[in-house]
Amino acid sequence: MIARVRAGEAEAYAQLVRAHTGVALRAAVAFGAGADAEDVVQSAFLKAYQSLGRFREGAAFRPWLLRIVVNETRNTVRSAGRARAVAGREAILRGADPAIPESADPAVAALAEERRTLLTAALDELSEDHRRVVTYRYLLEMDEAETAQALGWPRGTVKSRLNRALKKLEKKLGTATDGLGADRQGPGGGEGHE
Repeated sequence: MIARVRAGEAEAYAQLVRAHTGVALRAAVAFGAGADAEDVVQSAFLKAYQSLGRFREGAAFRPWLLRIVVNETRNTVRSAGRARAVAGREAILRGADPAIPESADPAVAALAEERRTLLTAALDELSEDHRRVVTYRYLLEMDEAETAQALGWPRGTVKSRLNRALKKLEKKLGTATDGLGADRQGPGGGEGHE
């Protein structure tokens, strides 16, 4: 496909854009583009097209593109200010949720929303590297090799940083959700561990 684009076939690039727009938008939102996600993705596709000469033959396109999307998102967030970006991301994440069926238990829906909010807050507290590796691996559903390529890290670095990030998330979420679970018994709800 890349060879066809390099040969000047415009429809080939249009096919790449159509195939990767969804994941590019999810990446932009996950990394904080908020309401600017579509603009970020459009800019990233333009930059990717302009940079195809530097695309390594035989490499996977998706991780390479997502790296450009994340860089564009970072530039957008930096210029717009972190507080505005976090608020926009949370609003879009809430707005992107599927409608809750009428038959769903409102208490279950409220608990799910609370957990989603806690997860978003916990992700925001991680270092940038830890947040990026968790987002690529789990929110964008990339495998380990694609994550390594997108981040430009060796696979061993992806494994170790992902492991550390998940431990930090577990600690943050374990502490934050102590009072949320109905299955916890006794006073303190898990306090005093670690």
